[in-house]
Amino acid sequence: MAKAEGRLIANNKKAYHDYFILEKYEAGIVLHGTEVKSLRMGKCSVKEAFIRIENGEMFIYGMHISPYEKGNIFNKDPLRVRKLLLHKKEIDKIYGKMREKGITVVPLRVYFSDSLVKVEIGLAKGKKLYDKREDIAKKDQRREAQREFKNSGKF
Repeated sequence: MAKAEGRLIANNKKAYHDYFILEKYEAGIVLHGTEVKSLRMGKCSVKEAFIRIENGEMFIYGMHISPYEKGNIFNKDPLRVRKLLLHKKEIDKIYGKMREKGITVVPLRVYFSDSLVKVEIGLAKGKKLYDKREDIAKKDQRREAQREFKNSGKF
């Protein structure tokens, strides 16, 4: 299971809107050269990213890490496929659950844990339109209640 701590680099709020998150895992990520420097500057996006398992290994597609400005020929392609580092047992467990209907794996956040870059991934089940509407209605209700509570203290 994931122990989420450290300095946040990128967050995927869209995943929480589009999916029910069933389980979370913490994975390392294979990076090259100047990508870490770019991440330290916060130049990362996981909004459109997705995860696949191929030949018993896990890869993240569509994760955008902007090229390091002071880099040179060592800068890599911003959208290249990156390998995720998990134990074989965890990958097998996730793969078994992915085979169930409607279960997918999405990146939730990218953060520093000490000096290492970690990706929090989640097993997710897609929400239907009425589920999304229900969540929005609850959020509006909560916001309205807070507004009334805040205003009730003033004369």
